[in-house]
Amino acid sequence: MDRFFRFFDALGEIAVLTGRTAREIVRPPFEWGLTITQLDIGGVESMSITVLTAVFTGMVMASQFAIGLEPFGASMYTGNLVALGIVRELGPVLTALLVGGRVGAGIAAELGSMAVTEQIDAIRCLGADPVRKLVVPRVVAMTVALPILTLIADVIGCAGGGLITMLEVGTTATFIFDQMVAVITPPDLLHGLGKSVCFGYIISIIACWIGMKTRGGTVGVGTATTDTVVYTSVAILVSDFFLTRLFLAIYG
Repeated sequence: MDRFFRFFDALGEIAVLTGRTAREIVRPPFEWGLTITQLDIGGVESMSITVLTAVFTGMVMASQFAIGLEPFGASMYTGNLVALGIVRELGPVLTALLVGGRVGAGIAAELGSMAVTEQIDAIRCLGADPVRKLVVPRVVAMTVALPILTLIADVIGCAGGGLITMLEVGTTATFIFDQMVAVITPPDLLHGLGKSVCFGYIISIIACWIGMKTRGGTVGVGTATTDTVVYTSVAILVSDFFLTRLFLAIYG
């Protein structure tokens, strides 16, 4: 029962932090410098892990589908399945899990260290709002960066899947490209990119919430980092189900 109440307490605190963040986003002046810095940390520096994950995900999917469809004589349609699977699900979800683990843990560790060394209290004493200075740039940066990373993952994943399809099935690159272009529609892209926007918010707001409430010195910072990875991963997977149902209801 105690865990039940703690869960709803956490949801309430995150909702309050979300409200304060939304309020500060629309209040000028905007912290462009801090946001660009966070875009570099969360977006540019996450490019390599996104590309590496996407290419091998596409290759593995193509290998499995090519073998699974062969008894039905439908292995030539491997490219269709790979493209849809990556664009709708695996692209946004895997990108969010990996980037969330990397960036979310970094945010929690950074803000947690500031919390235990009373730097956040010092910001308040100077008359500044920690939400405006610390939370808003990270939330905006992750909400913008994750869809871009997801789009890159989609392209790279489809390319990796197409390469394996050519080698396993023997089709031409033009045939695979035409298949993928024909099967992926604007609603499919919006399906995946819409999820990425939500995932970016989830990662950043949970990491900021955990980081700012960190207590207990270096041990507390370590615990906050671990909790962030666990909470963001679970939140991404749970929200993915509900977002999938929502987008299917909207786009079909």
